[in-house]
Amino acid sequence: MKHTCLIIDDEILARDVIRTFLQDDLTIEVIGEASNGSEAVVKILQHRPDLVFIDIQMPELDGFGVLKEIWSHHQPFVVFTTAYDQYALRAFEVNAIDYLLKPFDEVRFHQSLGRAKERLGQKAQPRIEELVSNLLRDQRDKTGNYLQRILVKEAGKMYLVKTQDISHFSADGNYISLFTTAKTYTIYESLSSLEGRLDPEVMIRVGRSNIVNMNYISELETYFNGEYIIHLTTGDKIKWTRGYRDNIKAFLTKMG
Repeated sequence: MKHTCLIIDDEILARDVIRTFLQDDLTIEVIGEASNGSEAVVKILQHRPDLVFIDIQMPELDGFGVLKEIWSHHQPFVVFTTAYDQYALRAFEVNAIDYLLKPFDEVRFHQSLGRAKERLGQKAQPRIEELVSNLLRDQRDKTGNYLQRILVKEAGKMYLVKTQDISHFSADGNYISLFTTAKTYTIYESLSSLEGRLDPEVMIRVGRSNIVNMNYISELETYFNGEYIIHLTTGDKIKWTRGYRDNIKAFLTKMG
């Protein structure tokens, strides 16, 4: 049986080494590579590989951050690679398949690969979910577990959009438009569901159909009946309706 594999590392040489060690193994098909954490998330969710070799220290998202992003959607078998032993031990202690401490040789690599293939054949997923659960718990303790990135689909491809780059959200039924300075994306979700996963210190509900990133608010213009017109730095204008008057008070308190 052939298994699919992704190689994830920000170092070209490290990816080359793993690819070279795998080239003569007819049971493993390398279907892609990624050079940073955000790219890794997108490629894992696109290709849904059986196995990933993933570096822990990477730009944008580290290896643990990648697992947090993808785990509820896809759970591949994982071999961590790292130059830092404390990270390797952390992964090993929660029964990840294995870890490769850089620099590793071909003998050590094939020992790790052999364990991975044995687990894949048995479909015996190691307890990486315990690691992910601990990471998510730690994240909740530190940040409230608010969304930092939103996965969007466009023309058959997937992208990660940072919430800090989104000026506002506008809902139409169960479709939500995400507005950035560069372009607009659409996701399928209710605004109330999304609101509960956004940082209320930054994202403010201003109406039945709109959430605004307060960092993009340049001016509030009084309207009538206690309503306001919000002027965004992007040039967009959005009405702040009476039903969300309490949020206006909270906003003014924060700005003051």
